This record gives sequence, structure tokens and C-alpha cells, in this order.
Amino acid sequence: MRIFGKARHRPSASWRQATDRAFTLIGDGRYEDAGALLTRAADLEPWLSESWFNLALLHKFRHDWEQARAAGLRAVALLDRDGGAPDWWNVGIAATALQDWPLARRAWQAYGLRTPGDATDASEPLGMDLGSAAVRLSPEGEAEVVWGRRLDPARVEVLSIPLPSSGRRWGEVVLHDGVPHGERTTSAGHSYPVFDEIELWAPSPVPTWVVLLEAATEADRDALEQLAADAGFAAEDWSSSVRLLCRMCSESRMPSDEGEGEHLDPHDHSEPGHPGPLGHRTDGQLWVPERECGVAAPAGLVKGLLDGWVADSPDSRDWRDLEEVC
Repeated sequence: MRIFGKARHRPSASWRQATDRAFTLIGDGRYEDAGALLTRAADLEPWLSESWFNLALLHKFRHDWEQARAAGLRAVALLDRDGGAPDWWNVGIAATALQDWPLARRAWQAYGLRTPGDATDASEPLGMDLGSAAVRLSPEGEAEVVWGRRLDPARVEVLSIPLPSSGRRWGEVVLHDGVPHGERTTSAGHSYPVFDEIELWAPSPVPTWVVLLEAATEADRDALEQLAADAGFAAEDWSSSVRLLCRMCSESRMPSDEGEGEHLDPHDHSEPGHPGPLGHRTDGQLWVPERECGVAAPAGLVKGLLDGWVADSPDSRDWRDLEEVC
């Protein structure tokens, strides 16, 4: 991500040494020490946009958005090209984190994106129609890739029900980085980028529940998911939607199919025969009636939702062990 010079200028050897050492320290998580070196580099070459771009990156890693915005604006002021520079993207992320919508619009437009509204519009830049994407929650911890809807170039609304280990909920909005780490492909041939979460941007008031279902058929399971969606909330069969992947697999181009039945996904590192978060494959059967399901719904609604689902087909449906987990 470092750019060491342009045709008109060549940074000094001292600048290069300080910058190289700073990024080594960043890789080790030593942000304070890296900050001192990048500040020194900026003092050595204040006319160089990369000096401020690197500082803006560091402040982004630290989630210091005021400083990231300030350094990012100094970087773009020194650019010698009109649009498409990653400096503008970093400014857009910082502006979004701070809800500085006029600057966010200016940044996305300078990068080359179509953004509703003019430069003085103080409302969120909604309506960009960026489609779906996957986002990796807690990328430095127990990372989990979930599906969501892109609100703008730096935010995704989570539409999957995350596992409780992620600390995230359905309906939350997360700020994400600009460079994808991996892709997810569908059976229809569509490809979706996987972005890394930076931080939670807007929490969700809707709790996450885990429940054990007895669903005789896939249609019974689908009926609960549809019932929850019709109520404005969500249910997700974790027994079929969850795969355990190593980091290398997760950050590669991966199919998003569930891999149930006789198909064994070579990228799946879970154990067969264990439905739920510990594995999505079965032992060769096409359907296992016991399903571990995540439900995103208010406390006053969730039991009624499940009871209503059972009442529609009591001979093929049941539930037990409901627990709020996030």
C-alpha cells in the first residue's frame, strides 16, 4: 500500500527507511512506534502525498478518524492526478465513520463513483445501488463471513444472522475496508467481494437466539425462515449455512453453496456428521431433521413466531432449547 515516489519527486533515503520500518511495526501491531516514524517521514517530506497517505492509513488502523480525515485531506491536496486515487477512498472511509456526509460524497465522486446528492448535502449518500457483498466480521479474531447489503462504498448492513462468537447481530451496519480479501461465488456464476470489517458503525436492537428445531423436511425449515422474514426479522438454519474455513480458504475465491449431502467440500475444515456451528456437512444423508437455527427477533415475538411455525404443521415441526446468545 506504500507508494515510494512520483516522476517529479524522489523521496530521500531517510524517508524510505522510516516508512519501511513503520510498516514493519504496523504489521507487529506497534502502532504508537509506527506513528512516530511516519510523523518523522512527513516532517522529512511534507510535500509528498504518500507521507500523509501513510499517516492516514495508520490512523485508520487505529480507528482515529479525526486524524485519519486530517491526514487524508493533506494527502489528496498534494495529488498530481484527478481521480481514482486510493487517497480519496481512505478519506471516504474516515468521513463515513465521522458521518461527515458532504466530505464522503466529495471523496467518492473524486474517486470516480456516482453519488446521489450534491457536495453540500448533509444527509447520508443512500441510493448508490451497490448490491450485495460479504463482510468478514472480527477479521483479527474468530473471523466470520456473512452476507449483507452495501449501503455505500464503506458500509454494509448485515443480513445474515452472525454466530454469537462474532459479537455482531442481524441488521447491524459495519464500516468496512476498501480492498476485498476473497470472493464468494454462487451456482449461478455471480461473484461477490468479501470486505473486512473495520468497526461497528450502527448497532442493532434485535437480539440473536439459538434454537433446536425438528424440521421433517427442508420445506419445513424454509417455512420458518419465510415466517420470520414476513414479520420483518430473520431466521437462519446454521446447520446448513455455516462452514469452518482456514484463513487461506476464507480469503480466496470460494463457492457459497452449502455442501450438504454426499458432496464434501475440500475447503471445509469442520467435522462431518455434526450439524450446527461445528460443521455443515452430513454423514451422507440428504436431510437431518434436527437443525440448529439462529433467530433474530425481539424477545416478545420469538416464542410466538416459533409456536406459530409449529402450529402450521404440528406433525412435522417442533422446537426446544431456545436461548438468547447475543
